[in-house]
This record gives sequence, C-alpha cells and structure tokens, in this order.
Amino acid sequence: MGVLEGKVAIVTGAGRGIGREIALDFAAAGARVVVNDLGAAPDGSGAARVADEVAEEIRERGGEAVASGDSVASVEGGHAIFRAALDAFGQADILVNNAGILRDRTIFKMEEDDWDAIMAVHLKGHYACTRPFARYIRETGRHGCRILNFSSVSGLFGNFGQSNYGAAKAGIAGFSRVLALELAKYGCTVNTISPGAATRLTIPLREGRGDTVDPSDPTVGPQQVAPVCTWLASPAAQDVTGQIINVMRGTVGIMQQPAIIRSFKVDRLWSQDDLDRVMPVLLDAKRAHDERVEKEGAPEDLAVDG
Repeated sequence: MGVLEGKVAIVTGAGRGIGREIALDFAAAGARVVVNDLGAAPDGSGAARVADEVAEEIRERGGEAVASGDSVASVEGGHAIFRAALDAFGQADILVNNAGILRDRTIFKMEEDDWDAIMAVHLKGHYACTRPFARYIRETGRHGCRILNFSSVSGLFGNFGQSNYGAAKAGIAGFSRVLALELAKYGCTVNTISPGAATRLTIPLREGRGDTVDPSDPTVGPQQVAPVCTWLASPAAQDVTGQIINVMRGTVGIMQQPAIIRSFKVDRLWSQDDLDRVMPVLLDAKRAHDERVEKEGAPEDLAVDG
C-alpha cells in the first residue's frame, strides 16, 4: 500500500515539469489525482491539452486521474479545479499549488501587464485554488489534509530581472505562514517548497548563463522535487507545518523564517546618536548570524545503504 493510498490530490501546473513529476509520484504512491494545467506557453499565453496527456499516462500505469484545463488565475477557475476532484472522486485531501509562468524584465522595461500576469497566476492563483479547499475542510470537518505551496529562491533571496516573480513568490511564503495558522485547528498542514530544477521555464535562463543542463540528471531535473512533496503529503508529515523546504541540486534543506536576530529598546524616541550606536551593532549581529547559518546550512553527504 502506498503512503497516499485513499487520498485525492489536486496538482496545478501538472502538465509539465515539476507538477507533472509530482502528479506521477502521487499516483504511484496510491493517490487519485486531478491533473490541472491550462497548457499555456511559458509567458502564460495560449493553451494546450497537456493535462489530458499526464492523466492518461497515470491511467496507463494503473492509477486513477482526471484532467482539468481550467486557469488558476480566477476564482471561477480555482473553484472549477476543486469541483473536478469532488465530481470525479467525491473528496479532496491534498492541494499542490504549483502552476506558474514567467515574464522576466528589469523594472526599467517591465510593463503593467507583465506585473499583473505574474500576480494573477502565482499569487492570486494560490488564493483562488486554496479558498474552496479550505472552506471544504472547515465545512466537512475533514482532517489530515495537506497544502503545498510553491515559492522560489527569486522571492526568498532575490534574482535579477524578476521583481514581479520575486514579489509574487515572497508573497506566497507569507500566504503560507498565515494559512498554517488558520488551518491548524482543522488538522491541515501547510508547507512551502522552494525548488530549483531544470524545466522549460528555467532551462533557457541557465543556458543563457552558459550552463550545461541535463534534465534527466536526478539532481538537476524536476523529478528531484516530487518525492519530497509526497513525503510532506504523507502521514509521516502530520506534525510538519508552516515550513519552507528547499529542494535543489540534489539537496533537501529547511529554510529559516523571518525572526529578530538582536534588538535594543528605549522608553523614548530614538535619537540619531542612539542609532549611530545601535545600528552598527545590529548589522554586526546580522553578519555573524549569516556566517553561522551559511556554515550550518551547507549540504552534508548522506550515506545511502547499498
């Protein structure tokens, strides 16, 4: 019996790349899957029936799946995606908000549509798909559900030419922290994935930097993200919530959340002289913290039996 036996999962952006690998791995673990994908180009334009292909692939492997071609970028689309799970399987247990597009521009060249399109698919898309699922959990008292949201190093660390994408992905991390609090009483965990993988969205960027990209390499391709998502969706992760998990280059790690490193307090307004004294101390504390985290967070080789 697979670790997701009896569960129904919705995976957005599952027609290609990371989403496809998650859908296939979930199905292999016993879940019935709603494969959602509009089938758009990397910039969000157009549509194709790629979700049908992945759903058929799951069925050919002996699993159960249905396809959804609805857009995540509207409340109506998010509701339709959720309804696809209830109509086909009578329940919903896992939501993976993975759908995404790119409109990379520096702020000097970014047009309003470039900004709005990214916010619609990424940030609003997470909201539009999560709201009906969260209401279902509350109204039915369904426990043990899972939500996996997708942020990015672009939003958590920053990346040149991606202010729209980075803002949306940072917003998703904040969205996830709040959801983890709001859904805790219903036994639903909410975690965030920060992935790094060679997909149709990232390969051109990496090749543009002169990198050689082999998506079949399990430490490079999107397949490395799927088992981590399956684990987080399984009973083993029932007490894991509100976390950001980084998966890239063959590593899996847990990321720090915003926290105060050091602080000072006064019972009056801060003067410039006060700040001249305090700010260098705070910045030194930040540098020491960053150095310690960089050292402690370096990947360790995992000895594997066999």
